[in-house]
Amino acid sequence: MRPQSLHFFPNPYLIFLLSIIQMKLCFSEMLVLPLKTQLIPSGFLPRPPNKLRFHHNVSLTVSLTVGTPPQNVSMVIDTGSELSWLYCNRTHNVSSSFDPNRSSSYSPISCSSPTCTNQTRDFPIPASCDSNNLCHATLSYADFSSTEGNLASDSFRFGGPDNPGLVFGCMNASSSSSSTSTDADSNSTGLMGMNRGTLSFVSQMNFSKFSYCISGSDFSGVLLLGDANLPWLAPLNYTPLVQISTPLPYFDRAAYTVPLQGIKVSGKLLQIPEFVFVPDHTGAGQTMVDSGTQFTFLMGPAYTALREEFLNQTNTTLRVLDDPNFSFQIAMDLCYRIPTNQSRFPDLPPVSLVFQGAEMNVSGDGLLYRVPGQVRGNDSVWCFTFGNSDLLGVEAFIIGHHQQQNMWMEFDLVESRIGLAQVRCDLVGQRLGLGYN
Repeated sequence: MRPQSLHFFPNPYLIFLLSIIQMKLCFSEMLVLPLKTQLIPSGFLPRPPNKLRFHHNVSLTVSLTVGTPPQNVSMVIDTGSELSWLYCNRTHNVSSSFDPNRSSSYSPISCSSPTCTNQTRDFPIPASCDSNNLCHATLSYADFSSTEGNLASDSFRFGGPDNPGLVFGCMNASSSSSSTSTDADSNSTGLMGMNRGTLSFVSQMNFSKFSYCISGSDFSGVLLLGDANLPWLAPLNYTPLVQISTPLPYFDRAAYTVPLQGIKVSGKLLQIPEFVFVPDHTGAGQTMVDSGTQFTFLMGPAYTALREEFLNQTNTTLRVLDDPNFSFQIAMDLCYRIPTNQSRFPDLPPVSLVFQGAEMNVSGDGLLYRVPGQVRGNDSVWCFTFGNSDLLGVEAFIIGHHQQQNMWMEFDLVESRIGLAQVRCDLVGQRLGLGYN
């Protein structure tokens, strides 16, 4: 399968809500938005093509308005996807959908339009003409579910002036292998593609940069659209984006691919051959930074080396879950039993992902995740937040947003690079004067 971002469907699952109560700052064409939290029912939000479903996920979302007059919507921000889409409802007044009939600026796209005929990466099934000669798109999923509807354009607003004519998918039908209905009551309405594809939100808005910062303590944080000209921000370390000119079957050229060079545990560089981190002649093995995936997944040889070293360094401080039949989210098989009444972890060996020119450090609570609903006697089950992408059938390294907590993440589209800096994201929000109501 093509290596695109992975997604997890909790029951229920917690998402970050980038709620735009008001635009707090606007300078140098920059919008600053606060992060909040919200519960979303399981199975409500299908994912873009070739994206696996799982059971527990934290997703980043942004609240905005679409249409004329404006309708409130909430969209998952996904740096691993191109086409943005909304649930559309033409017959009922459902708060979790967008009604194109109520928008005078809504414009469906004909099947003869170049937008429809020039296929994007999000169309594994070619777009077609419906009975009204409109561009009909079907997005398929790795779990055999799908969603479909028409391509259209409308005005999107982030608390400031309208941004007219943005192309998106107006999805009105879906099928799912899950027993949970997608008609659940929710404030989440769709997905916002943020990769480098031509139809992504980033490309259509022509942003030179965007940044986000996620707190690991209270799930607050900030999203900045535009150039973050913040003189008090810690200096960023940059890693270049990997780009190839020749299409390869397993390389997503629209993804934010970075050069992963090694992995450290407690400052010790693991003995992993360099070729493990280099994509092969088919493009398999790229390393993608993906806001639409919660955890980080490493290809087999790298994951095995990390798992063995972390296990070795924690064998006297943590009790391994002795259950060969249990794994969290299919690919996370290193789990521990920790007493429910234990207030703090023992010291855990920090893990660092080493990129060309920058490192991403994960420590403390960021290394273990409590599995909801899993109890063994008086113990809760906690799993290592790195998984094996080979078990998912995905030929790629995926850097999820859990490992990006308390990291300033800048996506520089002009210089083709990503900047990283270790920060306290909750303090960044306070410094920017954001309120969390």
